Amino acid sequence: MIITVPMIASFAIAMLLTLAATPIVKRLALRFGVVSEENDARRMHHHAIPRMGGLGIFFGFVVTLMVFYANRMTVELWGVLLGAFVLIVLGVFDDKYALNPWIKLAVQFVAALIPTLFGVQFDRIMNIFGGSNAYIDFGWLAYPITVVWIMGLINAVNWIDGLDGLAAGISCISALSMFLVSLIIGDPLVAGVLIILAGSCMGFLPYNMNPAKIFMGDTGSMFLGYMLAVMSILGMFKFYAIVSFAVPFLVVGLPLFDSVFTIVRRLFNGKSPFYADRGHIHHRLIDLGLNTKQAVMILYMVSGALGVTAVVLTSSGEFRAMLFIGILILAVVAAAVIRVLSPHMHAHDQHNDSKEDK
Repeated sequence: MIITVPMIASFAIAMLLTLAATPIVKRLALRFGVVSEENDARRMHHHAIPRMGGLGIFFGFVVTLMVFYANRMTVELWGVLLGAFVLIVLGVFDDKYALNPWIKLAVQFVAALIPTLFGVQFDRIMNIFGGSNAYIDFGWLAYPITVVWIMGLINAVNWIDGLDGLAAGISCISALSMFLVSLIIGDPLVAGVLIILAGSCMGFLPYNMNPAKIFMGDTGSMFLGYMLAVMSILGMFKFYAIVSFAVPFLVVGLPLFDSVFTIVRRLFNGKSPFYADRGHIHHRLIDLGLNTKQAVMILYMVSGALGVTAVVLTSSGEFRAMLFIGILILAVVAAAVIRVLSPHMHAHDQHNDSKEDK
């Protein structure tokens, strides 16, 4: 299947609508006091910046989706939109009032459950053990597995939203990667939704790149994580070949790795998984001496490499398994280097700072 003119048009319209809506959202955020806190140990900015920019992304996405696909909306997609609306409301309140993490988790659970009940389920996988059954059906376990996957990606994208342009850019790359995979496996509806999502992210980036004029806030990061999760289930996880099982994990590999590493590190240190700290992968790149733009570009390249690998794995070619293993090894090595070097670099910076103070 090829990229069609309507797909290109939908990408452009979603981008332009988000581009037009974001300044309005910025004014609303300033009027109602929905702004970030000033610089602290974790944040990379030095003055209050309006949040809630995800409303602009959501507006561009929903309007474009209705223009191009209103007459093709399935029950599953209506469930996806309903869950997204719940998350947008949660995000607006959280950006304004900084809600308790347990309240956020409870509402996220509801938002994740809605599309699951509407039929968006990770329900089976190819049987690699042989036998008469070609697939292994998860049965009732499909419900908790799906909810955990959706909630996991909601928080993964939310946690990686720590540098100007990072979450929006990585979400755009992930959506475009999923879009190409959906074209390869022959799912034009899922591909159409994903190209609109990518266009919405692209329209937000001019306001969010360093130095950012507005942040997407939890309103945007939770929505993007949610959409990547549900569309991966509707698209790639429904392509039941065993090799495709790795594809969604590759496409969203960077935020997933960061979130898993963060949870393990916090638990290992005897802290709550929800304890906010300065140990995410983007913080470690900054501690290595990179500036914000350099760190974001490196993470874009890593995300892009993983996305390309996912596309290659979906397509034909005997070298795809070797490429997958090679990229995986490089990612692990890069993560290990960052993990080992950043504490030393941070200590070096502190030593220099103390000398300057003297």
